[in-house]
Amino acid sequence: MSAEHHSWFRREGLALLTDFYQLTMMAGHWKDGRTGQHVSFDYFFRALPQHGGYAVSAGLDDFLNYLEHLAFTEDDLDYLRSLKVFEEDFLDYLREFKPRCIVRAVPEGTLVFPHEPVIQIEGPILEVQLVETILLNMVNYQTLIATKAARVCLAAGGDPVMEFGLRRAHGPDGGVSASRAAYIGGCASTSNVLAGKIHDIPVAGTHAHSWVMSFASELEAFRAFARLYPDRCVLLVDTYDTVKSGIPNAVKVFREMRDQGLSVRPAVRLDSGDLAKLSKICHTMMLQAGLEEPLIVASNDLNEDLIADLKRQGARINAWGVGTQLVTAYDAPALPGVYKLVALWQEGQWQPRMKVTSNFEKATDPGRKRLVRYYDGDGQPLGDILYLDPETWATSGTIEGRAQKHPHAVRRLENAASAMELLETVFQEGKRTGDVPVTKAIRERMLAHQSRMPEEYKRLRNPEIYKVLLSNRLGEMKDRMLINPEGAA
Repeated sequence: MSAEHHSWFRREGLALLTDFYQLTMMAGHWKDGRTGQHVSFDYFFRALPQHGGYAVSAGLDDFLNYLEHLAFTEDDLDYLRSLKVFEEDFLDYLREFKPRCIVRAVPEGTLVFPHEPVIQIEGPILEVQLVETILLNMVNYQTLIATKAARVCLAAGGDPVMEFGLRRAHGPDGGVSASRAAYIGGCASTSNVLAGKIHDIPVAGTHAHSWVMSFASELEAFRAFARLYPDRCVLLVDTYDTVKSGIPNAVKVFREMRDQGLSVRPAVRLDSGDLAKLSKICHTMMLQAGLEEPLIVASNDLNEDLIADLKRQGARINAWGVGTQLVTAYDAPALPGVYKLVALWQEGQWQPRMKVTSNFEKATDPGRKRLVRYYDGDGQPLGDILYLDPETWATSGTIEGRAQKHPHAVRRLENAASAMELLETVFQEGKRTGDVPVTKAIRERMLAHQSRMPEEYKRLRNPEIYKVLLSNRLGEMKDRMLINPEGAA
C-alpha cells in the first residue's frame, strides 16, 4: 500500500471535525440565499513562536487531503438531524456538498513570517467558512512543530536529531502529525513507525532500560542486543551506573564485536545525569579502549536551549534524541494563526474587507493580495512585500513599501536583485493542481531556504526582525480603512 492510499493519509470522514458555529453560519448563509456569494479569506499568524526569527510552513498537504475527501456521510447527516437545529433541505444540500474553492498557498517548507498570507482560499462563502477550523487545526500545529524542530536542529549544529516524542504527543494524530512536521523542520529520523510508513521518514531507535533489566546482567543484555542487531547497535548505558558499569560493559561488547571481525561504529546513549560531563568521560574511555569515532547519543527532555548549552560546554555528543519538548512545543504550545475574511465579490469586483477592532494589533490587511519575496545579489532574502491583486511590482533596485503596524510610514528594501511570488494555486475544481508532494522534498526545501537566511535571523534569542511590508497602494488603503472600515476603499 502506497502512502497516498493509507486511510490515515487520506483524511476521510472528517466533515464534522469542525466547530458547531461553522455549521450554523453555513446554514444561515444557505437559508439567506447566499450560496452564490464569493469571498476571499487569508490564513496568517500574528506572532512567531519561541521568540524566533521565522516559522516553517507545514500542514498544507494534510489540509488538501481533507479537501479532496470532504463529504458528509448519511451517518453525519443523521447526527446533525438529531440536533434539531438544521432544516431538512439544508441537510439535502450537505449530502451533495463538494468543495469547489480555489486555494493558493506558500509551499510547505518555506520560511514564513507574521501577518503575511500563508494560505488564501477563495470561493462560495458556505464552503470557505466551513473549512476554517480544520485548516487552523492542521496548519497551526504542524507549522508550530516544524518551527520548533528547525530551532532544535540549528542548535545541534549539523548533528543528526531523532524525533521520538510519540509517547508524549497529544494523541495518535498529534503523534503522526508531529513526526511529519519535525522531519520537515530538519530532524533526520523518527521513532514513530506509522509516520515512517505513511510519510516515508527514516525510522530509528535504540532500546529501553527494561531491556537491560530483563536480563540477569547488564553485560548479558548488551551482548544479546549486539548479537541481534549488529548493524544498528546503540547501547543505553545509564540503567545502573553509567561510569562504573554502563560504559565499561559497552566497551567490552564493542571490542568483542571487533574481535569477531564485525566492522561496527561504537555507539551509546546517555539518558540521564550530567550529559556534558558524562559524554566527555564516555568519549575518553572509548578512545582509551581503542574504539575510534564513537557515536554518543544524548536524550533526556532536551530542547534547543539545552542542546546549545551542552555545545558551549564542549559536550562530546554527536547525535540527539528529542521528544516531549519538541512534539508539544513545550515553551510555546500554540501558534496564533487566524483565518480572516479580506474581500467580498460585489457588483462585479472584489471589495476589500478589514477587521479593525479596538486592539490595533488585531487589525487585518484588507483585500486580495500577492506575497513577493525579495533577494539580494547573493540570493539572501531581504524582506517580503504584500501587494494588492492585480498590482505590478518591481523586481530589483530599491523597493518601497509601508510598515504593517503604521501604514503611513514608508520603509525600503535596499539593493534588491530578484523577486519571487510565493503563493501558488494548489487546489481548484475539487482537486489538487499538482502531484502529492514528497515529504523528503519538503524537508529539502526548508533546509535550502534556511541556508539562505542571514545568520542574524537564525539566532535562538533576540533575532533580527525580518521585514514584511505593505505595498504603497495597500498601505494607503489600510490607512483609510482604519478610519472608515465600512466605507469605500
